[in-house]
Amino acid sequence: MSKKAAQEYLREALKRYHCASRKLKHAILDEFCAVCGYHRKYAIRILNSPRHKKKPLRKRKRPGRRKKYDHPMLLEVLTRIWQGMNLPCAKRLKAGLALWVPLYASHFGIELPVVLLELLASISASTIGRLLAPLRGKYAKHGLATTKPGSILKKHIPIKTNQWDEKRPGFLEADTVAHCGSSTAGMFAFTVNTVDIATGWTEQRAVWGKGERGVFQAIQSIEQTLPFAILGFDCDNGSEFLNQHLLKYFTQRKQPVHFTRSRPYHKNDNAHIEGKNWTHVRQYLGYQRFEVQAIVPALNELYTTEWRLLLNFFIPSVKLIEKSRQGSKLIKKYDQPKTPFQRLLDSPDINPQTKQQLQVLFDSSDPFHLQEQIKIKIKHIHQLVASQPLLQENQ
Repeated sequence: MSKKAAQEYLREALKRYHCASRKLKHAILDEFCAVCGYHRKYAIRILNSPRHKKKPLRKRKRPGRRKKYDHPMLLEVLTRIWQGMNLPCAKRLKAGLALWVPLYASHFGIELPVVLLELLASISASTIGRLLAPLRGKYAKHGLATTKPGSILKKHIPIKTNQWDEKRPGFLEADTVAHCGSSTAGMFAFTVNTVDIATGWTEQRAVWGKGERGVFQAIQSIEQTLPFAILGFDCDNGSEFLNQHLLKYFTQRKQPVHFTRSRPYHKNDNAHIEGKNWTHVRQYLGYQRFEVQAIVPALNELYTTEWRLLLNFFIPSVKLIEKSRQGSKLIKKYDQPKTPFQRLLDSPDINPQTKQQLQVLFDSSDPFHLQEQIKIKIKHIHQLVASQPLLQENQ
């Protein structure tokens, strides 16, 4: 077929092709390939080329599901609660909505529409993650290790070998967080951080330096405020914990506490408290150096009031319930996110009177107010840090 004849045939085929149905187009395409000897894909490109079309076809918008979570106030409410909970993951935020949303209207003076309340009740953790993805920041700083081995009592304090009943409240892990900035030289404040393995209940106390007496008094203060008795106490190999004061305190009582320690240089032995050092101390107080002694009572006033109420009553956490290996993969399964307060209510080992006292404390607390007070007090602490050179000059 000559080139001129092929052009004439193409014009006739185009007239039929663009007006034909889908089924007829297949027949025309077969005929076109047979007559001209073209490859099928090349023939499709020729017949669908824009220069051969009389009118450009409008690109059809692909139909999709109608957006459900497009309420104008949804992202604002989620963001405020997310910031109030100190930027948790989507699953923990989903679990915390039931605790924070009922108090949103009274705190901000904004009555939430019924439609929005229904959306907040039905929204999934995956959708929350997608909505908040553009707002998430990344954290890269790491703290400084200040643990020194206490070798004298190591033979008297056994290494923990997973012998605890971790389903029962009362088994604590403890560690110290150094507020030393970029240098461990000199004196500065520490935070004694403890966590109950079964419920996630945490208590913190500030001490000046890392002396035995200060840490011992902090542990005593923590025990007085715990809603359960201490059954086991596990720590690292630092001399602030491995000393005669704490050993006698735990072992020479009517019901001795199971006092254990981790293996040297194995941080994963105290994985529960290592995680809380970041989420419950560093994320709020940062990495500044606290070398003004007046910061210690300010920190303890914060730790014993709004701090413990917010973290234990209104911030959900997840708990590892199963870990297995399948080939090269490590499969971990977690329970549903709950607050330490909710886990205490579910525990059969807590007496009803204690549960009732905790419920009264929960009902009288407002998480938004607690968060605001924490911000104010942390700002005051940072002001004390900023005034440090002035204080040293006056001395």
